Amino acid sequence: MKIVLVAAVALIDRDGRVLLAKRPQGKSMAGLWEFPGGKVEPGETPEQALIRELQEELGIDTWQSCLAPLTFASHNYKDFHLLMPLFACRKWQGIPRGLEDQELVWVRANQLSQYPMPPADVPLIPVLRDWL
Repeated sequence: MKIVLVAAVALIDRDGRVLLAKRPQGKSMAGLWEFPGGKVEPGETPEQALIRELQEELGIDTWQSCLAPLTFASHNYKDFHLLMPLFACRKWQGIPRGLEDQELVWVRANQLSQYPMPPADVPLIPVLRDWL
């Protein structure tokens, strides 16, 4: 089975809220909420992929020193196995906005489970909630 490496980030604001992005129509799992991020391209580290994805998807800049590894997801989907490290980030430059038509919402950690997410993201919620 093919292994797909995706890097994700929990952007945490000054109030301790986490940013979620809603997958837009036309993408797989459209309408579900997820942590921002994306596929790690050949030759990239997960941190480099996140820096690139945050620029492309949200219009913000961050630095590798601001990305702290938190946990990871390992999940079998029908056609591939997803390996997804989740980083925490409290420092970035700019205001996140959905540049790819995705809706964004800031959520308190104890409310994350109220948002429908892809199966791989769900086990990350209690880890993040307990950490915050």
